Amino acid sequence: MPELPEVETVVRSLAGELAGRRVVRVLLRERRLRGGVARDFSKRLEGRGITRLARRGKYLLAWLDDGAVLLVHLGMTGQLTIAPASRPDRVHDHVVITLDDGRLLTFNDARRFGRVAVVGGDALGVETGEGVDPLADAFTPDALFGLTRRRRTSVKSLLMDQRRVAGLGNIYVNEALFHAAIRPGRRAGRLGRDDCERLVASIRLVLAEAIQRGGSSISDYRDGLGRAGEFQLSHHVYDRARQPCRRCATPIRKQLHAGRSSFYCPSCQR
Repeated sequence: MPELPEVETVVRSLAGELAGRRVVRVLLRERRLRGGVARDFSKRLEGRGITRLARRGKYLLAWLDDGAVLLVHLGMTGQLTIAPASRPDRVHDHVVITLDDGRLLTFNDARRFGRVAVVGGDALGVETGEGVDPLADAFTPDALFGLTRRRRTSVKSLLMDQRRVAGLGNIYVNEALFHAAIRPGRRAGRLGRDDCERLVASIRLVLAEAIQRGGSSISDYRDGLGRAGEFQLSHHVYDRARQPCRRCATPIRKQLHAGRSSFYCPSCQR
């Protein structure tokens, strides 16, 4: 599932292409996306100018000239790409937006777990959640320490809770916990301030490196120009069960936490 680095990469790859463009036509081929697509979706987009792109957690936000926002969540298999009008139609092209320069902005989603909507700017909190963004200044060791107090859940589950921290998912939580030398199943309430300081630094490091390498293309993910990411080649633990740790050569272990696979090094992480 695309997480913060993938969405940030899509935003960065599309920002210069979309800012200042106007939506000429919207072809909606499939309404059965997550949450459904509103009947006035096309009407609210057509004729609108795109002023800027941003990201909130795992959501891409395209601000429109009337103050509304085109909100896109990639779900598990979603792709938001721009291409010439001559590009052939693909299976699962659910939303096709024609821009004033003739190019097409297309949302493709094989599993239909993604979401597209036009919402008011004041409704973004309801749509995207109130969790702190791990790249925001507000995500500090003290803030994380406060989130962990009296929490009996695992640190991994806490970090993946979008109501607490917005944007992290299974891949980058596993990777960040490895760099912080903390096991995924460790109880969040037992983290000390030094653990939180190390973990915040590790999260920022992993996210920055992932964004620099275009995200992780494990299956369907592509950036806004259709390019695959390369960070999956640098994963230390994620999806590397029984392979040697890149740091100490101990075999990586796999366990289930809250129904999700966790990967960790039993020697490097405590």
